[in-house]
Parts: sequence; C-alpha cells; structure tokens
Amino acid sequence: MTHLCISHRRLVQCSDPGISAVPVNVPADTVKLRLEKTFISKVPRAAFYNLSELRFLWLTYNSITSIHPSSFVNLKALRELRLDGNLLSSFPWEGLRDMPRLQTLGLHNNRLSSLPAQAAVFLPNITYLDLSSNRLTLLPGELLELWFPLRGQQEGTEQRRILGLHDNPWLCDCQISMVMSLSMSMGSPIVLMDQLLICRRSLEQTGILMTEADLSLCMRPSVQPAATRVISPLGSNVILRCDATGYPTPTLIWIKTTAYTDCCRQEIPEDTDQLPRNLESFMQESPRVGVRWSIITLNGLSYKDAGEYRCQARNMAGISEAPIKLKVVGVSTLSRLPKKKKKKKKSRKISTNSSLNNRKTNLNTIQTNPPSVKENQILENITAPSINKTRMAPTLSPKVYEYIKRRKMNLTDAKTSTFVKSPNEPPKNSTTVLLSKTVV
Repeated sequence: MTHLCISHRRLVQCSDPGISAVPVNVPADTVKLRLEKTFISKVPRAAFYNLSELRFLWLTYNSITSIHPSSFVNLKALRELRLDGNLLSSFPWEGLRDMPRLQTLGLHNNRLSSLPAQAAVFLPNITYLDLSSNRLTLLPGELLELWFPLRGQQEGTEQRRILGLHDNPWLCDCQISMVMSLSMSMGSPIVLMDQLLICRRSLEQTGILMTEADLSLCMRPSVQPAATRVISPLGSNVILRCDATGYPTPTLIWIKTTAYTDCCRQEIPEDTDQLPRNLESFMQESPRVGVRWSIITLNGLSYKDAGEYRCQARNMAGISEAPIKLKVVGVSTLSRLPKKKKKKKKSRKISTNSSLNNRKTNLNTIQTNPPSVKENQILENITAPSINKTRMAPTLSPKVYEYIKRRKMNLTDAKTSTFVKSPNEPPKNSTTVLLSKTVV
C-alpha cells in the first residue's frame, strides 16, 4: 500500500498526513480499518463497498467535513464507527440503515449544532453514543422517548445506553433537565459519561450547572375527563373527551383497558380484540401552550364498545391518565319483533287475496268458457230436428232437442263473442229465454 499504512492480521492502519482521500486498495478481508490524522475531507459514496467483513471503522482526527449518505453501503457486519475529532457540522443519520449491527457511534469533538428529530428512527440499536464537545443546544423529544421509553411501550427488557452529552451549550429546558434527573434515578436505562452538564437560559448568557437552573416551568401533566362514567343506549353515537395541562404541552393518547363492564357477556363475540390496546382514531388540539384536549367518537354503539377507556397525557416531566367507563344499555331483540308480525300479516293478506282471485277466476271460467272440443264433436254428430218438427228421430225426446239447441246456440255465441253486436240485437240471455218458450 502507498503512504504509511500498516497491514497486520486483517488490520489496516493509515496515519500519513499526505493521504487526502479514502484509499481504494484496502484488502477485502480487512476487519478493522483506522484512518487517523490525515487530510481526508470527504467520504464519497460507497467508499468501503468492498470491505464487507469490516467490523471496526475509525476515521478519527482527520479533516472530514462531509459524508455522503451512502458512504457505508455494504457494511452489514460493522459494529463500531468512530468519527471523533473532525469538522462535521451535520451527520447523515439515514446512512445508519446500511449498518444494521452498529452499536457504537462516536461523534465527539465535531461541529454539530442540531439533532434532527428523525435521528431517533435510526438509533434504536445504538448502545454507545458520544455527542460531547459539539455545539448542541436542544434535544428533540423523539430522542428522549427512545432513551426513556414510557411504561408499557418498551419491548422486552430495557436496553442500557451510554450517552456523552457534556461540553455542549445546552439551553435550560425541560428536555435536558429530564435527561439529567432520569439518568440519576435508580434503574435508569441511561448512563451519562459526565453528569456535570452546563446549560444557559439564553444563547447570550453564560452557562450554569444544570443543578442550579430554575426549571419550575416543567410541570407534570394532569388530565381532566369531561365525564368519568357514560351510559348510552345501544346503536347510539357517543363522544368521549378529556383535557390536559402541563409543560411542555403534553400529548394525548387513548387506550381501551377493559371490556363489557356491567354488560351481558353472552352478547359479545368471543373473538374480541386483546386488551389493553391503543386507539388510533381520535382528534387532539392545542389551543395554547401548556393545554391540549382530545376527543374520540364511537358511532353505532354495540356491546363490545362497552368498557373502560383511559385518556393518557405525557410530556418530559411525566405521565398522567384518567379513566372513563362506558356502559351500553338496551335489548337488541326487541327491534326485530314488529318486523316478524308485519311479515305474517302481509303473508295472510296475500294468501286471502290469492284465494279470492282464484275463486273469481274459477267462476269466470265456469260462466264464460265455451264447450270443449269433445262436446262440440258430440253436438255435431247429433242431428237436431227442425223447428217445424218434420224429421224428428223417434229415439230423442223434445227436451233432448231443446238441450242440443241451447248448446249449439251457446257454441255459436262463444265463437262470435269477439264481434261487436249491434244495439238492436237482444242480449244472449233473452234470446235463450225466447227459444225455450217457442220450443215448449
């Protein structure tokens, strides 16, 4: 290798002041790489791509001012990254995604002036973070939630972290004060390298010890619900509300802790959600600093909505919550009875109407149906006598001839029923009566 670089048992160390760029000819099986006291000012993209087995990367006391967000691509085995003693005014926190096993991150003695809130997203696996001797003034609340998880939110055992926050011009606010006080409590997950933190009331003032700062404005939140017990009928809509005060302004969340209080268990399905659980659909607003209110709306209440709800407020000074019990009353089966009765009445009306219609149609068919084909054939085969009775068969009586004649008359009337009769034509019944009189 060029310049003064020492390679021994997969360890490469370069400390030549003449080096101004990251070397590209480092052996691929290198486990530890140290580039120290050089004039390297930039770390380019994929600068260590070929070093997939690298576990320790020290870039300390150089002149690095910028690091590309993709500088650490393919460093999946890296455990320790140190950038102490450089000129960094910002750090690409999103680049930590390319180092999933990273646990140690050293940024001591740089020029960092702010910590973005999104940095907390990429720091869950970091157990050693040194931010000392920078220009930091504020800590975002997201980092405090990461370092001091609230009760019930931590997964498994709490992970202990070592933080270096000293030698920064911190402003005297609740965040840095809570870090100081919580780190000194028994069983704290945070260990400070140096507990003598200096803070200032403003950027123009000189620093004082954190223990001497007046932080009376920091106030643990208090919660006041609009009602502690709500009774609402089945199927109705209900709104639960709570108000909270504190400093910094607290945030609110809703949690359902228990189900079916004072309610019939048999009306609730067995596959109800596991409790307690956080509710996501709610609204919250802050009309002024230190005050926040929140509401949650439950539409179309059922028995599974009954139970205990908790409105929880939290800020850096602590957590507070208030319970609200919701009772759902009513009988779900009463609303179905009238429907069944109406259905039965309708079916009876339909059946009676259908029977009446059937009767009417039967009567109409009896009165208006013409003789069948078989009857017509019988009537045509029988020779009716003439009116002057000259060819009367000896075997047929006059009454039979009268019946035959009437049937033939009905037959002809049925065939010609589609024609419109003249107004002078007598009705059918009267004609039948007249014929019967003449025959008789």
